[in-house]
Order: sequence, then C-alpha cells, then structure tokens
Amino acid sequence: MSTSSVMLDDFLTYTLAGKRPSPDDAHGVGASGVRFRWLDDGVLQLEPRDHADSGASRSVLVSAGIHGDETAPIELLSSLVRDIARGDAALGCRVLVILGNVTAMRAARRYLDDDLNRLFSGRHADVPDSHEAPRAIALERATTQFFADTPDTPGARWHIDMHTAIRASVFEQFALLPHTLHPLSRAMFEFLRDARISAVLLHTAKGNTYSHFTAHACGALACTLELGKVMAFGHNDLTRFAGADHALRDLLAGTPGDASASMPQVFTVIGQITKQSDAFDLRIAADVSNFTPYPKDTVLAVDGDYRYTVSHDEERIVFPNPTVKPGLRAGLLVVDTTRETLAALA
Repeated sequence: MSTSSVMLDDFLTYTLAGKRPSPDDAHGVGASGVRFRWLDDGVLQLEPRDHADSGASRSVLVSAGIHGDETAPIELLSSLVRDIARGDAALGCRVLVILGNVTAMRAARRYLDDDLNRLFSGRHADVPDSHEAPRAIALERATTQFFADTPDTPGARWHIDMHTAIRASVFEQFALLPHTLHPLSRAMFEFLRDARISAVLLHTAKGNTYSHFTAHACGALACTLELGKVMAFGHNDLTRFAGADHALRDLLAGTPGDASASMPQVFTVIGQITKQSDAFDLRIAADVSNFTPYPKDTVLAVDGDYRYTVSHDEERIVFPNPTVKPGLRAGLLVVDTTRETLAALA
C-alpha cells in the first residue's frame, strides 16, 4: 500500500504518528477518483476529481480536535476521510479537513499551554511563547487560503467545528453559532436539524473561537458542535454521533437532509461569568450539567467585589468552569428565544 493510501485510510493514526508524506505522495488521486492534497500536520484538502468542471461552488471546512482530548469527532472525521477516499461517501464540493491541536492530541491533553479555541482572530499574539500560538497562526493561514478560492456568496463557505463537552448536558448534543451582523441562516438551522442537534446557543458578541474567526474573517456559515462527553481514543460509541455524521456527509455530497426532524430549541447569551482572580468562587456543584436552569436572584459566582446574580426569571448556565485562568470566561448564561429566532430565519 502506498504512503498516500495509508494516510487516507487512517488519517488519525497517520497524524498521531507524526508522519509527513514525501513531496510526491503529498498530493494525488485516491482510489475513488477524489483529488487530495496534504497541506500540513493534520490538514488535508479533498475535492472531486472533476471539480473544476462540475459547477460545484461550495467549500466546506470540517475541523475536530481543536481541543486535543475531544476524541469522538476526531475519529468521525478520520472515518469520513477514509470513506471519501474509497468512494463509500460521495463528495460534491471542496473540503478542508483539519485535526486541530495535534500536539495536545498526541499527549491526550486538552491543550499544552493555552486553550487553542481562544487564540483565533489574532489573539495568539497575546501569548507568543505558548505551544498553541504557532498552531493558531497556521490554521488561520490554511483557512483563509482555502476560502480564498471560493466565491463569497451566501451559502458557498461553510465551517463545521466538532467538539465534545467536559460536562454532561441537559441537551446532549448542541450547537453554538458565532455572532455576526448577518441574519441567521435557515440553511444552517436545517443542517443542525438534520444532525439531530437538540439546542442552539446564539452568541451576542464577537469571540476568539475558530468558528468566530471563519465567520468574521472568511464569511463562512460557521458553527461549533458539542456532540457529547470527552472520552479517550478508542472508548467512544460512535453510533451516538450518527446524526451529525449523516448530516455532514449529506452536506459534502450536496444531497438533501431529513426535513421531518424537529428544529432545535434556541437560546441566546444574555450574560457571562468572568473569573477575576484566584479567589473566584463559582457557586454551583461540580457535576451541574450544561443548560441547568436557575431562578431570578440566584447568586452564581463571587470574586471579591464582583458577583453574578440571575436577573431574568430563568437563566441557564453553559460551560461553567472555575479552573480557567483569571480574565477568562467561567460560564455563559442563556435564555430561551426559540419562537422569535425560528420566525426570523432568512
């Protein structure tokens, strides 16, 4: 079996082993006729062999492993590469496959120095000595180069960033959409419906995550998918991720999804808990699930003179994490906005 065949057949194992193809093996045509190009450690571009003549105008970036310990989406993505290369999954568009924090993946850690998913949109310049800073720079460069070859027209550029959560969740699989100045996309919500995503969280401010970067810098329809809990490699029940896997394959093939499924419940961010110092006290139990509701006047966090008190009749907490570094987000607070959001989709 050729070096390129080994790479395409098990992109995850190939990447974890630190292998790099020779110049002759870094590009070519797979068994299915799909054209491939290895661009960097964990970065692989695929496109239909006759892409230039097919009239296809969609380019899709699919990423996983931005946190190195979130293994299930990484395994899903490696299987997708194999199936596309073999012809077991159709490809009707350009796709860039990215395994994000490869050094953390090899170390079975979330990150080495800094959370890679907080270092985009130039934030890496604040931590120039971090192990993650060069990777953020490299991913930004690969991403902008990929999308530069796609028209900046509605629905032409997509980014699906797949994660798993540290905590359990009231909604096991949910999505986060970056804040932009554009109307919310019906096409994106239909993709999330097809993926059997139960809830969607709408950001209301620009952030430094990967999906925020692709939305703002590249004009992509972008989302972050949270698909379950963190597990070690080889210990995931991938059948639990079948909805997202099928929806992603339909997106790449250009085939319609399942319109019979229900649209997800929608929540909008209305507050953030920020860790001010090492004296920070997050007043919720360590095992509280994402989207747990709290009534008005509940004090959720105290840090010196700072405190967060629930001001709406009900607020739900997402991503509570008292162990983050001072100055970073230790939790998001959201309220249900399903009716008005779905009614306003463009």
